[in-house]
Amino acid sequence: MRTRTLLTLAGTLAALTLPMAVPASAADGAVLTTGSVGGTAVAAGEVLTAPLASGTAATFYSSATGTSGISCTKSQFTATVTDNPGAPGTATESVTQHTFDPSSCTANVVGVLGVTGITVNNLPYTAAVASDGTVTVSPAEGSTIQTTVVLRTLLGSINCVYQAPGLTGTASNDDNSINFTGQRFTKVSGSSLCFANGYFTAKYAPVTGSGEVVYVN
Repeated sequence: MRTRTLLTLAGTLAALTLPMAVPASAADGAVLTTGSVGGTAVAAGEVLTAPLASGTAATFYSSATGTSGISCTKSQFTATVTDNPGAPGTATESVTQHTFDPSSCTANVVGVLGVTGITVNNLPYTAAVASDGTVTVSPAEGSTIQTTVVLRTLLGSINCVYQAPGLTGTASNDDNSINFTGQRFTKVSGSSLCFANGYFTAKYAPVTGSGEVVYVN
């Protein structure tokens, strides 16, 4: 009787401990997935794109709380996944394009007649996407995030160059978006018609890869 009891106990303990022998990494999903949360891992080398969220605009205002500046209804970024580790963790991407369609842009700055172009310089940037949804965009070492805005004014065409050390945004699985709010740029060159600081706000959605929406895990 004692022998059977000990054998039964040993068998029960073995049954309880066997599932724990499966490596944790085998059950872990990647930080970036398609299909669903915890879905198919996005492969390194995959190209991700995102336009502005429907019905929104990318704005570049002269103050954090004001509405004077530039507004564009068409913008898009393109990034290539460079690393997508298991979650929780941080995936990295190389941002190779960030475009604004000047025909969709308007300006309400005194003396400015319109927007000729907006060019994002010093690409590629590195984007880090953490499992908690934090998105950090950084320039190459020794470089800076830079945007050149070309405006039509009463005095002719002017170039306004703005720089920032980096950008911080938030990713959301609710609408597969990346949101930037009030990211400050400082003017480094340009006429007095160029405002001294620019505050960038935009929501990009949905983020997709190979036609499928991307989730953060």
